[in-house]
Amino acid sequence: MAKDYSFDVVCRTDMQEVANAVNQASKEIGTRYDFKGSKSSVTLDDGHITLIGDDDFKLRLVREIINGKLVKRGISLKNLKEQKKEAAAGGTVRQVLELQNGISSELAKEIVKEVKGSKIKVAAKINGDEVRVTGKDKDDLQACIAFLKKLDLPADLQFVNYR
Repeated sequence: MAKDYSFDVVCRTDMQEVANAVNQASKEIGTRYDFKGSKSSVTLDDGHITLIGDDDFKLRLVREIINGKLVKRGISLKNLKEQKKEAAAGGTVRQVLELQNGISSELAKEIVKEVKGSKIKVAAKINGDEVRVTGKDKDDLQACIAFLKKLDLPADLQFVNYR
């Protein structure tokens, strides 16, 4: 009786930790001396982090603060998609960071291609916004996880449902 083992490759962002990081960054911006009298802020709404700064320099400082808070909370910066900087009301500069949840179809295709090209005896299949990898041997699955961790992909991958 040959039993197949499997695991799922996913990309998930813990929104509660992101909310905590944004709150901490907002408090720090409110208390720092170099932001005194500034319109700089950071907000979270519907999967987007909005950064506002008086000028490019202040916006860069706000970005460094939020990056530090996210990393301390275990959120990978690979899960942030940067939008263009744009002029906002009152002479300020705004930038939106989009949080990535789920694997895009292009990235899923690339993962499947890499797994097939690795010559590990496993099969990868796209399943919505995740990739399911199956194999007959648990050692092959662990080798596949190690292989995927070594790749420099543009998303922070997690490996769940290991059975």
